[in-house]
Amino acid sequence: MVESSSSTKGKRRRSMEEPKSFFLSNLVSHDSRSPLSEEQLLCSICLDVFTDPVTTPCGHNFCKSCLTQCWEKSQHCQCPLCKEKFTKKPKLKINITLREVADHFKKKSGSDKPEVLCDACTGEKLKALKSCLVCCASLCKTHLEFHNTMPKHKKHKLMNPVKNLEDYICQKHERALELFCRDDQTCVCQFCTEGDHKNHNTVPIEEESRERKTQLVKIQTDVQQMIQDRLKKIKEIKHSVEQSKVSTEKEKADSVEVFTALIHSIERSQAKLLEVMEEKQKAAERQAEGLIKELEQEITVLKRRDTELEQLSHTEEHLHLLQIYSSMCSPPHTKNWTEISINTDLSGDTVRTALSQLQKTLNEKLTKTLNDKLKETVSTELKRIQQYSVDVTLDPDTANPYLILSADGKQVTHGDTRQNLPDTPQRLSKYAHVLGKQSLCSGRFYYEVQVKGKIDWALGVAKESINRKGDITLKPQDGFWTVKLRKNQYKACVEPSVPITLRKKVEKVGVFVDYEEGLVSFYDVKSRSHIYSFTGQSFTEKLYPYFSPGLNEVGKNSAPLIISPVFKTE
Repeated sequence: MVESSSSTKGKRRRSMEEPKSFFLSNLVSHDSRSPLSEEQLLCSICLDVFTDPVTTPCGHNFCKSCLTQCWEKSQHCQCPLCKEKFTKKPKLKINITLREVADHFKKKSGSDKPEVLCDACTGEKLKALKSCLVCCASLCKTHLEFHNTMPKHKKHKLMNPVKNLEDYICQKHERALELFCRDDQTCVCQFCTEGDHKNHNTVPIEEESRERKTQLVKIQTDVQQMIQDRLKKIKEIKHSVEQSKVSTEKEKADSVEVFTALIHSIERSQAKLLEVMEEKQKAAERQAEGLIKELEQEITVLKRRDTELEQLSHTEEHLHLLQIYSSMCSPPHTKNWTEISINTDLSGDTVRTALSQLQKTLNEKLTKTLNDKLKETVSTELKRIQQYSVDVTLDPDTANPYLILSADGKQVTHGDTRQNLPDTPQRLSKYAHVLGKQSLCSGRFYYEVQVKGKIDWALGVAKESINRKGDITLKPQDGFWTVKLRKNQYKACVEPSVPITLRKKVEKVGVFVDYEEGLVSFYDVKSRSHIYSFTGQSFTEKLYPYFSPGLNEVGKNSAPLIISPVFKTE
């Protein structure tokens, strides 16, 4: 439908009647994303928002009084910013639009600044417009005009009004602190450069303040990025929890499907399994809640620092800025969240234990169904943990003198002759053991070792502080989490040892460690089946891969332990 001409004119007329303040309020904001920011409204001479702004022929804007004083002090008439010289002194006219925008900005931000009163007023004191560092007084508009008409006052240093004016005066020489000594990192007056700070690198305090503001903006950018990183991490954690819920529901559905074919006694095992799975989900949610709370606390601290940096980057209290600059340069102490994530993996150990117990009561068909389901679960789990594989090599400095290591550090065998090696603190001197070079103190860790052809071996991880010289027992209490093959019997090395029943002889063992979860698991890589897991452990120091090829047994156990490359399955 086409609007009538009168209707269109009416709308245009109403649009033109919109209050000018509405335009100004949308034009100016403290938000850096707004059309105009405070930086664009600052006079480059006084570093304050424009007062009666004028525009030079070269297009730059300044406060009228600032530019007038600048030209009165100089022999040449030139732009203070770009240094373009003018053959004839331009006639300065106030930029009315820019003045209105600047005045509107001052009104918006004025409520945040303390009001400074005129020191020269004898009756009711008016609001000060400027502070004179030479007279050490703040002056209202009337007294400032009187002050500026006196020739001897034309070279006085004026600044935006401040209450603590004495802080801007040199206590030793009672002169304005106009310079900054970069050698001593302090504000000085002109007389200081002729005494204690002679020949020092000094610059105008405004120049140093501008540079520090630039640096603060960069720091603020870093803090803002840290905030965004943590917000992103919160989003990732929430997504992980949702994914965990989906995974949990799938596991529950699969478990129900399997257990519906079982007799009544098996239903009790099902209920227990579901309870454990629900607890794991709740644990994941509790962990996520704790991490999110910690991240939000860090964000609060960082936002507080961001606000402080924002205020400092626009402050005109140069001395205050320089005094606290060092403490504001470093971001607040925060945690490195790069490698931190919640554990949303449902361990298959509980499922496997329940299934192995149930197999005894099932007929051949049901047993096959459960075995197929178990193999599928372990295969999926093994595929997942193989992504944490690391390139492990043997550490010759820890090897027992009877052990022979390959040149590439990937193979170890037991020799019949003791080698002449230095008995360093790192060396495992009493038993035929050797550690890997790589250590783990957080995150996850996986490697594979070929044990084919051997009748005696032990594998796993050991903590850094194990006894390397005296008697030890392969058990968690002594810092070892291992499984072994001894006399044709697989065992988990605990106190007492736990026999492990495997359907086939193992040829390659996969070792997986989840440091935060306190988990060490062993897998038969070829059959893609689970061997054993240490769960609920508490790790407090570095863990190293552990290897024992066993004694040579007159050549019967001469095959080496071989650290194999991990071939990840798709």
